[in-house]
Amino acid sequence: MAAPIPAPIDETPSGFRDLAVVDSTPPTTDLLGVPLALTDYDETMDWMDQAVAREDKGYICVAATHTVVACQDDPELREAVLKSSLTVPDGQPLRWALNAMGEHLEDRVYGPELMARYCERSAQTGTRMFLYGGRNQGALVQLALNLRKRFPGLKIVGGYSPPFRELDAEEEDAIAEEINRSGADVVWVGIGVPKQEKWMARMRDRLDAPVLVGVGAAFDFHAGLVPQAPLWVQHSGLEWAYRLAHEPRRLWKRYAINNPRFVAGFAKQYAGHLRHGPVAH
Repeated sequence: MAAPIPAPIDETPSGFRDLAVVDSTPPTTDLLGVPLALTDYDETMDWMDQAVAREDKGYICVAATHTVVACQDDPELREAVLKSSLTVPDGQPLRWALNAMGEHLEDRVYGPELMARYCERSAQTGTRMFLYGGRNQGALVQLALNLRKRFPGLKIVGGYSPPFRELDAEEEDAIAEEINRSGADVVWVGIGVPKQEKWMARMRDRLDAPVLVGVGAAFDFHAGLVPQAPLWVQHSGLEWAYRLAHEPRRLWKRYAINNPRFVAGFAKQYAGHLRHGPVAH
């Protein structure tokens, strides 16, 4: 498999040489059976930096309401999410739900924003990136160009856009070898829910990169292929409506079915919370 966007491979990122070794894993709260990390952007990025510095292997799931509901129907997805190092609350409704349960999150950890902020940080620290996903190889190249232009000095050491089917064993061996050969510290995975979570769980032990992060639509947004909702729409929790208006054929079933199921499921959990109080984790 060819990696069309290589870059020189350096030694351990210089920004991590004096990084204190402490446990930065945040606590979690269960929401519809999914333990969501009580964290923010800086804490999530600090966890990533420390995993890279210590060469600890892990992966991050970025969960919207769709992910939480889909875990109820898909045992393989649920297992992948439960095995993650962190599952962060990507959607505003998840943040609101957690706060209703007694937490105090000031913001969500939105996948595209996490990717942008970490790329900005990594342009200074020297973290090496591999991009796995995208609509096609051309879109992936455009993503890499956009990120390098926006964050001068960013080290993108390879990328691959997989076909829209399951890879066979030989193909998985080849992509694992390619990622390992690249020397990547972080692999951004943008192949959508539930594929990206299952891929990270399946490939985790085969990849040398300390951190894998599934960020879904972030690839399309940063490549300029799909418009991102304005900030006021994001903050109001109506991003789903904005995305539905732009991609109705692909997303209508997700929102028509999963949004009401999330509301009903959370209402039941919240009623139990009011009766019995929070459950410790």
